[in-house]
Amino acid sequence: MSVVKIKDINASEAEIYTRLNENQVKRLYEPKEGAFICESLRVIERALKAGYEPISFFAEESRIGETQNLIKDEKIPIYTAPAEDMQRITGYSLTGGVLCAMRRKPLQRVRDLIREKKRIVVLDDVENPTNVGAIFRSAVALKADGVILTEGSADPLYRRAARVSMGTVFLTDWTFGDARVVEELKDAGFATYGLALSEGAVDLNALNTAGFDKRAVIMGNEDHGISREILSETDHVVKIPMEPGVDSLNVAAAGAVAFWEIFKDQP
Repeated sequence: MSVVKIKDINASEAEIYTRLNENQVKRLYEPKEGAFICESLRVIERALKAGYEPISFFAEESRIGETQNLIKDEKIPIYTAPAEDMQRITGYSLTGGVLCAMRRKPLQRVRDLIREKKRIVVLDDVENPTNVGAIFRSAVALKADGVILTEGSADPLYRRAARVSMGTVFLTDWTFGDARVVEELKDAGFATYGLALSEGAVDLNALNTAGFDKRAVIMGNEDHGISREILSETDHVVKIPMEPGVDSLNVAAAGAVAFWEIFKDQP
C-alpha cells in the first residue's frame, strides 16, 4: 500500500486536498460526475459502506493504521503529514485527522427517488452547509427516507455538511430538484407540509395528518423562507408555536421538531 509523505503545499499528488476549493473538486472529471472530500473516519466509513469510490486518502501520521484498515484496494494512495503540517497545508483544523477524496455518484431524478418512499424532506434553497448537515441528521433519525434539495441549497457532500451530518448523508437517498418538486410529490400521492410564518398557517401541534400515508415536509431558506412558487403549491402551511418575542427557530432545529410531529405516526 502506497504511503506518501507530503511536505510541500504545491505537491501535485495531493492538490485535490491542498489547492482546490470544494467547487473545483466538484467539477473534476466533467462531463462525468465530479468528486468530493470526506472528513473523519466515521463519515468516511459510512461513505464507503454506501458504495462511494475512494480516490485517495490524506491522513495524519498517527492515523495511518486506522486509515489502512478502511482500504480494500492497495492501489489507493495514502498521503500523510504531521498534524501541524496538515493544518498548515489544508488551511483548516481537521476533525479526526483523516480526509478522503471520493468520486460522486449520478443523481436520481426526483420521480425515481420518491417512487417507493413515504416520508420526504424538501430543502428549498437552504444555503448553509452546517444547516444542511444538521437537517440530514435529524431527518434520518426521525424516519425520513429521502431528501430533495433545490439548486440554491448547499451540497450535502460538501465537507462540512457531511461531517455535521455525522455521515447520515450517506444513509438516505437524496437528489436535487427544482420548483416543480411539489407538483411531482403531489402527483406521487404525497401530502405536502411547508413550514412558514405565513398568515393562516396552522400550529404544528394542531395539525391533523390522519389519512395521509405519504408526507413531505418542506423547509425554506434561512433568510426568506420557502419561495412563493413552492409555498403556493403546498397543501398545508404550518408553523411551530413559540413563546412571545421569538419569531422563528433555526431551520435545522425547526426541521427536527417538524419531522417528529409529522412523521411520528407513520409505520
